[in-house]
Amino acid sequence: MQKNLLKRLLSFTRPYLSHLALALFFAVVGVSMTLYAPVLTGRAIDLVAGKGAVDFQALKKILEALAGVVAIAALSQWLMGLCTNKITYLTVRDIRVKAFDRLQKVPLRFIDTMPHGDILSRVAVDAEQVADGLLMGFTQLFTGIVTIFGTIGFMAVINVKITLLVVFVTPLSLFVANFIAKRTFKFFKVQSETRGEMTALINETVGNLKLVKAFGYEEKSREKFEEINARLQNCGVKALFFSSITNPCTRFVNGVVYTLVGIVGALSAVAGVLSVGQLSCFLSYANQYTKPFNEISGVIAELQSALASAKRLFEIIDATPETPDAEDAVILRRADGTVDLERVYFSYVPEIKLIEDLSLNVKAGQKIAIVGKTGCGKTTLINLLMRFYDVNAGSISVSKTNVEEMTRDSLRAQFGMVLQETWLKSGTVRENIAYGKPDASDYEIVSAAVAAHADGFIKRLPDGYDTVIGEDGGSLSQGQKQLLCIARAMLSLPSMLILDEATSSIDTRTEIYVQKAFDEMMKGRTSFVVAHRLSTIRRADLILVMDSGRIVERGTHAELLEKGGFYANLHNSQFNL
Repeated sequence: MQKNLLKRLLSFTRPYLSHLALALFFAVVGVSMTLYAPVLTGRAIDLVAGKGAVDFQALKKILEALAGVVAIAALSQWLMGLCTNKITYLTVRDIRVKAFDRLQKVPLRFIDTMPHGDILSRVAVDAEQVADGLLMGFTQLFTGIVTIFGTIGFMAVINVKITLLVVFVTPLSLFVANFIAKRTFKFFKVQSETRGEMTALINETVGNLKLVKAFGYEEKSREKFEEINARLQNCGVKALFFSSITNPCTRFVNGVVYTLVGIVGALSAVAGVLSVGQLSCFLSYANQYTKPFNEISGVIAELQSALASAKRLFEIIDATPETPDAEDAVILRRADGTVDLERVYFSYVPEIKLIEDLSLNVKAGQKIAIVGKTGCGKTTLINLLMRFYDVNAGSISVSKTNVEEMTRDSLRAQFGMVLQETWLKSGTVRENIAYGKPDASDYEIVSAAVAAHADGFIKRLPDGYDTVIGEDGGSLSQGQKQLLCIARAMLSLPSMLILDEATSSIDTRTEIYVQKAFDEMMKGRTSFVVAHRLSTIRRADLILVMDSGRIVERGTHAELLEKGGFYANLHNSQFNL
């Protein structure tokens, strides 16, 4: 599995093969210069250690050459670092982009079933872990491989027998590193998963801190955090332990090799087979030869963590996207406002039935109100209209065309949505109102804000319409944020409108004004209103009363009151207290 993960991870570097080639070239130049330095050093030692007077002129030339070699090696290492950095961060950028793009294409079901904090952790934290692993891998792997083969060549020139001794013994360190690495991966995998779990908890707690405090959940939240943190510490220690013993083990093996080379080389020097300078040169090469094996063992440990993080990212990238629009899918230019549901069945999970045998025919320009107990299927019906989910059976048609036969984008463009849960992006008030219509003029933006009764508080902000608000509205009240969302819907002037408890956070007086603005805007347009406050839907053309996924009553406000059924009881419970 690790090999497949690594192969797939490296496949993202293919567009940057030219940078890889440059990095390898500079690695070869840098290592060659580094390996040539001991040769010059050995010659200098022989000049000093030889009998008779020291040849200072020759020694000076060697030192000048040595300085040049060191300078070229340093420059090559720097240039290689630039190349490997660029490869790494371009590769991780592509992975992030692919993961983010896939999040835009997956069904809403995928997002609903995964903690948002965990998604955040994968795209942000895990991607950084992949970057660290790749950077270390490219940097040390290139120089390491070139150094290994380069030192073998240089050593072979000096003494073949001692070279063979080094070559046959040193790879033991790789076997040790590989043995440990196989046991390290699972701990890094658990560590990444637990880190995602912690991020999700922090995101959940911080994002809803008012509720946490209001319900006195601080202690339980802290206990849960400590439990996750303890697990993270436990698996982190294990991952760190196994990864940290890799380097000492390989260093021990390489130390043994270096000792053997020193003994054999010293005996060869005594026997006159090697000069003192050659022995010094050989010992330097033996040390340089073993060093990459130590570094590679560290790279292997870091790659285990990177691969565990990459696996989590690939799970997002591999997520099944929404069923793509058919090639001959209809592009809905302008909906006429008719909506037909024919014997619709839907459930989020097969075991729990939700909407069953629901039929509805909506005429153009009608205002349809949907009421019922929590969990009866009101919001689910909205999700089906917007095709966030596809029906299990039956059909939904807009403008006499099955929604599954038209493009999702063109369908959703026909609806304006104002939800109970407000969402605003980081940016100016102006940008938030124009979110669905970026090319809107200032006049259109202000007019929409006036219609939504948001203009008053906007003008009181420090910079008016140019006031920058933070994530999710910053310091704005819930009611003010909802007014901005309403202004956003009014600006787009859709063919149809969906209001899901759109005025729930607005005071009663403002609600009356906003409702009048909605009524004016939706003249000749079809609207669907989900409401708990029955005062907001009295003038609806048709009220649907839902229970357990079925429409149990339908009619106007007066008709339903006269029936004395579910709706009448609900109305009386709100107004006859």
